[in-house]
Amino acid sequence: MSTRVGILVSGRGSNMVSLIEAEKAGKLGGAEVALVISDVGDALALEKARERGVEAIHIQMEAEKARLTENDEERMIAELDERGVNLVCLAGFMRVLCHRMLPGYTGKMMNIHPSLLPSFPGLEVQRKALEYGVRYSGCTVHFVTEDVDCGPIIIQAVVPILQDDTPDELSARILKQEHRIYPQAVAWYAQGKLRVEGRRVFVEGGYSWEEG
Repeated sequence: MSTRVGILVSGRGSNMVSLIEAEKAGKLGGAEVALVISDVGDALALEKARERGVEAIHIQMEAEKARLTENDEERMIAELDERGVNLVCLAGFMRVLCHRMLPGYTGKMMNIHPSLLPSFPGLEVQRKALEYGVRYSGCTVHFVTEDVDCGPIIIQAVVPILQDDTPDELSARILKQEHRIYPQAVAWYAQGKLRVEGRRVFVEGGYSWEEG
């Protein structure tokens, strides 16, 4: 069965663009980006997706806070199901899924996070990394579970922290790596190369340091 990807966004959509461009370049393992959903009506990601020929819609959420309602998730599921989506990618989606989405997409939902999980989950992670004084940061693609930023890790990329870094400068360097590893994770998934055992994710045939 072919992999049809639905991308959930809230903002500018740079990781969304990286996935769409990877598909156009034949580097998404045969996966197709079928739909983009935003919870923010004027998110730049919507325009960027449409410019690249991908259907993009806004769903007005009932929830005023970050945690979605069951009805919010039901409406998203209906849109995803209508397009035959079988892999959901979170790309800067600033809401917490907690009802139907997680059970329905177990092992079929990925997120990208701008730190080397399990270090620095949550928000403002570049500032936290600099304040803690770590020498390396990076980014992580993981499967989504009920615990935020705690799912099995698929791929990571390491980014050195420079002595005079600011949060914005570090974020920009990490973002370049995000754009590299997210398409790789989706390609592995589409090619049937990922196997999860407990917390560990195995890649069929292994992978080199340059890939991961």
